[in-house]
Amino acid sequence: MLQTSKARIVLVTCGSRREARKIAQAVVGARLAACVNVISAPVESIYRWKGKVEVGKEFLLVIKTTAKRVDALQNEVARLHSYEVPEFLVLGVAGGAAGYLKWLGENCLEQR
Repeated sequence: MLQTSKARIVLVTCGSRREARKIAQAVVGARLAACVNVISAPVESIYRWKGKVEVGKEFLLVIKTTAKRVDALQNEVARLHSYEVPEFLVLGVAGGAAGYLKWLGENCLEQR
């Protein structure tokens, strides 16, 4: 079973639903993530970019992965993403169901 301390949630925003789905399919297919939730309804993002406050609609990916896969996942997201600086935030996991954590590790090629 994957230890809770090795599970990670990664947040990535995309400029289009199509791009979000493309990235999700690619990272699950490559076993860099066990699951990706694509939030299909756009989220409104307000952010500072190149000295200006911008407002845009983005699509959020909630990616479930392991600590060992984060670097490769980040490289793949950067390769596929259209943004100059894609959002890539890694969150630790404080707990989880044993069966889910086992499944997560198995589907990210996690080694014990």
